[in-house]
Amino acid sequence: MKVLIAGGGTAGHVFPAVALARELASRGHDVRFAGTTAGQESALVREAGFPFVAVEAKPLERKVSFRAVTAPFAAVRSVKTCRPLVEAADVVVGMGGYVSVPAALAALRSRRPLVLHEQNAVPGLANRTFARPARSVALSFAEARRAFPRRTRTLVTGNPVRPQILAVPAERDALAKAAFGELGLDPDRRTVVVFGGSQGAAHLNRAVLAALPTLAASDLQVLLLTGNAHAETIRSMLPREVEPPVHVVGFLDRMELAYAVADLVIARAGATTIAEIAVCGLPSVLIPYPYATGRHQEANARALQRAGASTMVPDDELDGGVLGERVSWLLDDEERRRSMGEGARAWSRPNAAAALADAVVEVGEPP
Repeated sequence: MKVLIAGGGTAGHVFPAVALARELASRGHDVRFAGTTAGQESALVREAGFPFVAVEAKPLERKVSFRAVTAPFAAVRSVKTCRPLVEAADVVVGMGGYVSVPAALAALRSRRPLVLHEQNAVPGLANRTFARPARSVALSFAEARRAFPRRTRTLVTGNPVRPQILAVPAERDALAKAAFGELGLDPDRRTVVVFGGSQGAAHLNRAVLAALPTLAASDLQVLLLTGNAHAETIRSMLPREVEPPVHVVGFLDRMELAYAVADLVIARAGATTIAEIAVCGLPSVLIPYPYATGRHQEANARALQRAGASTMVPDDELDGGVLGERVSWLLDDEERRRSMGEGARAWSRPNAAAALADAVVEVGEPP
């Protein structure tokens, strides 16, 4: 079976698509990708060893702007590029976002079956637009189901997670040993891991620095993944000797190392972040990005909070005092952290890639 996967943008959007591709390839299926050269899919897909074809696509904006006016024309032009790819495929998978629009349009015009995957608890515009004609819509959050038309065929598969992240629970000790060596961490201190996604989050970085005096008396260390654009600024703001110690890293390719040493995670609430900390069974403090479309990060965070796996701090309430108090509240109660970790693990769907691949195969293979 030949599968065309369309989607991309940030690393958080690409990783689930690559995880799906690897699962399908392991079953003997031919997989290729369509995406833009502007997003991270171009590099990450090629690094994963899958064929990649670049198409033109622009965000579908709700406000009046030049980009909003030109986006539909870009999509129409890209349909011509996608049409031969789609016609050579048995099934097209749209991973959500504007990058998937040209391939989805081409699939409908070419009468190829279309499967959609929605990462977030609040579905995006592209997936809501194509949900009705799609053969199946796979969901990461059950809460997303109510946003689709009533007759949409939905199923909850979860969000596919990279194999190296899935391995953390079983290989935690070995990975932690590697992390202590590679990242210069102290194995005798508890570790708080902080990150705002692949690009970082300046507000979150600053709040962590402001919270340090509150945490100074604890046997802690902080691994702060700032994003490459913010790393030097944050390093310059740190005193030479700070307690607890802060290890600043711009970007970490091997996130499994961070998860393996984490006693607590502080992060934004992107869908991939939530899926990864959940399968690793980690307690978390989530600070949703306030400008996410449809406030979907807040909905993501609340879903994990309802599962007893996390606590949430709204971005407009975030400062050093609030963050320090919340972190202390968790670190001072080992039983609470253990319970949250168990809640995360119970909520997680480590077999998401296989479940999504099953849905794709069901639609794409002839009866």
